[in-house]
Amino acid sequence: MTKKSKIQVEKVNTHIVNWLKTYAENAKVSGFVVGISGGVDSAVTSTLCAQTGLKTLCVEMPIHQAPSQVSRGREHIEQLKNRFPNVKNIEADLTSVFEGFKSVIPSSIDEDKVNLSLANTRARIRMTTLYYFAGIHGLLVAGTGNKVEDFGVGFYTKYGDGGVDLSPIADLMKSDVYALGEYLKIPNSILNASPTDGLFGDDRTDEDQLGASYDELEWAMLEDEKGKSIADFDGREKIVFDIYKRLNTTNKHKMDKIPLCLISPEIR
Repeated sequence: MTKKSKIQVEKVNTHIVNWLKTYAENAKVSGFVVGISGGVDSAVTSTLCAQTGLKTLCVEMPIHQAPSQVSRGREHIEQLKNRFPNVKNIEADLTSVFEGFKSVIPSSIDEDKVNLSLANTRARIRMTTLYYFAGIHGLLVAGTGNKVEDFGVGFYTKYGDGGVDLSPIADLMKSDVYALGEYLKIPNSILNASPTDGLFGDDRTDEDQLGASYDELEWAMLEDEKGKSIADFDGREKIVFDIYKRLNTTNKHKMDKIPLCLISPEIR
């Protein structure tokens, strides 16, 4: 199920950069703010933003972050600043904010639910921080989600990393993001690292959480778009397709518009 991207990286790069620049100019803002995680998605997104020539603010927001994630993020930021004079960076250590939040909420005996809720809280604190910087500098918050995450399995936090102003790589599969990352000369430390959301304070990867690799989920997403069903597969393919369909169904509430209770004219 290994997926090799077939996108025309140079053309895709130019298209996204032009789209970003046009959107920002029409919105009459001075540039973009991007949360840097040490992963390939945020590295590619920030590099695309930097190429517009508009102000690009890279924000590190550690919360009990693994040293390897921090070092990868800083390596990328330093490389980006050396390449583009319009790139600035700032660090907001949110560990104390997170710990303060934990200290005022009631405890629960369901440890798994608590851990998941706190992981999502980390993402929402970061979203709030990005919008703070966006507000004071007149910037747009650039999302870093790819197509598999945003429209396949919904692997993001609602109103956390899903809370953005625009999504430059949301129509790219993960394999496309890696291809673009290689073209953009993203540090090898990032390209070779196992993807992780870094929200749990341990070394679990995205694959550990999802039960399948991005290559596998990308394959399943494409098969689902062809109208295939679980009956069409067996072995590992059947397992992966089932994982994809389950996550896609469970996380529909993230991907669909917020449901509205409409009031008919007859009862107004």
